[in-house]
Amino acid sequence: MASRSLPQRVLSAVGESPVSERLARVQEWAYGPLIGWVRRSPLHSDVLGHSLHPSLTDVTAGCWLGTSVLDVAGGYESRRGATLLAGLGLLASLPTAVAGAGDWAGLSGVERRIGAVHALGMDTATVLFTGSLIARLRGDHRRATRLAAAGNLVVAGAGFLGGHLALHRGTARRDLTSDD
Repeated sequence: MASRSLPQRVLSAVGESPVSERLARVQEWAYGPLIGWVRRSPLHSDVLGHSLHPSLTDVTAGCWLGTSVLDVAGGYESRRGATLLAGLGLLASLPTAVAGAGDWAGLSGVERRIGAVHALGMDTATVLFTGSLIARLRGDHRRATRLAAAGNLVVAGAGFLGGHLALHRGTARRDLTSDD
């Protein structure tokens, strides 16, 4: 019998964890009032045939990755651009999170638990990038760079969980009905 890979073991541990279930319950309680609205909003639509959330994540993650690329490779001249990308990523994270919350509200079991950990990771990355933006605006480029790098590491882990949900588990699909 072949052993499972490390990513498969991580997914199994997160999906079966009682801690993940408790986290999901807390998120459900905290975001309950918002989730009803989100499920009726344009951010939770079936017009694309799939969830809007995965497409929006590309904007957020792309801005944040670009921030770190400019931090590392761009030199002093790129600091303004890195600051702009960090801020744009934060702005994009709002509709991205709202769309994700709408999708998550319809999940159960393993998917719900993995989604809860994914959301916590993305919330953590958002806090790190908020700190990075504040540090940039205060002129503390070294701290801003470290916070952005940490944020991108968290995004990578959380993105792995979200990608698994959307691509492997199919949670981003929308069942479209036709009048044909």
